[in-house]
Amino acid sequence: MDQLALLPDELRVTRKFKISGRVEGVFQTAAPDDFQTTATGTLELGFEGIAGDRHAGFTRRSGGREPWYPRGTEMCNERQLSLLSVEELGLVAKRMDIPELKPEWIGGNISVAGIPRFSLLPARTRLVFEGGAVIRVDGDNMPCRFAGAAIAEHNPGREGLDLLFPQKARRLRGLVGYVEKPGTVAPGETVTAHIPEQWIYENV
Repeated sequence: MDQLALLPDELRVTRKFKISGRVEGVFQTAAPDDFQTTATGTLELGFEGIAGDRHAGFTRRSGGREPWYPRGTEMCNERQLSLLSVEELGLVAKRMDIPELKPEWIGGNISVAGIPRFSLLPARTRLVFEGGAVIRVDGDNMPCRFAGAAIAEHNPGREGLDLLFPQKARRLRGLVGYVEKPGTVAPGETVTAHIPEQWIYENV
């Protein structure tokens, strides 16, 4: 079937809409070589991300997530920030049978509450913060053993958590994004997700 033939009548389109939540915490790394983050009172966002943070910068080097480039290729940095849902972290902790899972253990920069299915927000979603900052969502953050190993550090005596995390946190590990408009983000403020018009592109 001709893909264009679907456009007028048969393509299912979800219209754009908005949904709001609350910032629960903000975090940053103490040094560029740190993975785990530390809670802070406010987060200053510039076009390069969080100044001094591990993932700050206008560009980054490709890794295992970008097999289409030779490892180490300089590319646009669409992963300046890690955003997490407190509800989803609670669900992952339950699935892993651990008491809690803190955002800072897995390198989170901003934790939010009140936005359902947060990790499923589509690419191009704008997260507009009450203080004026805007983060553009690139996509979901794939869980990995590296983050699982950090969780294991806080749960001594439990074997295999590094492997369990990627299994239990798929599509619950939050989002990555970049700063579209600089500003300050602080706990307690409202964040509104502006979800764009969506459709499924299929090979028909």
